[in-house]
Amino acid sequence: MLQVENLSVSYGGVQAVRGVSLEVRQGGITALLGANGAGKSSTLLAIVGAVRPKEGRVVFEGRDITGTPPDKLVVQGIAMIPEGARVFARQPVEQNLRLGAYTVRDESVYRQRLDQVYALFPRLQERRAQLAGTMSGGERQMLAIGRALMSGPRLLLIDEPSLGLSPLLVEQVFDALAALNRESGLSVLLVEQNMAQALEVASRAYVMQSGRIALSGSAAELAASDEVRKAYLGM
Repeated sequence: MLQVENLSVSYGGVQAVRGVSLEVRQGGITALLGANGAGKSSTLLAIVGAVRPKEGRVVFEGRDITGTPPDKLVVQGIAMIPEGARVFARQPVEQNLRLGAYTVRDESVYRQRLDQVYALFPRLQERRAQLAGTMSGGERQMLAIGRALMSGPRLLLIDEPSLGLSPLLVEQVFDALAALNRESGLSVLLVEQNMAQALEVASRAYVMQSGRIALSGSAAELAASDEVRKAYLGM
């Protein structure tokens, strides 16, 4: 579904991403893993056109989308959830979800997607009139995911969904991503530092170090790798 080929990103004279190639298969969860500063977020920003790559290209469903702005990618079927569970803090939950569906013109489609989000995250329905900025970190992450789903994406890119959340809420968020993939076939590129958790839900994974892909393989292979466990999982 998504192919990233020899992608490089520089900020001034600093090269953050060095010749990264990866793929996201249709109907799968692919994890892009690594420590803080490894180049994961820069790779994601280049994929969605928020940063112009120095080299390389990005292909989605056979079309070259390199440098296409994020708002144009939404129409093509790609939604991104940035790091930090960003929401419209002064707007109620349901208005946040409505804003996520800005490309939807059919009210019946909007209501159907809203019902699907509420079924996935019942807490959002309970708090649909609450201002988003007054919610907990876990609730805001659920809202950020729900808002992205309102556009009806075929590919979801999510950056560090576990950041700042308690272990229980991390479990809930990852369970929701696994359920989305299992029940709707949504393809996911998951960028994470929490490798143990990510490898539980992913089918394939890549590990970044110093802007490069250091390791890749099935999630099971990487979870069983002594090198990965010692370097990243503390085992």
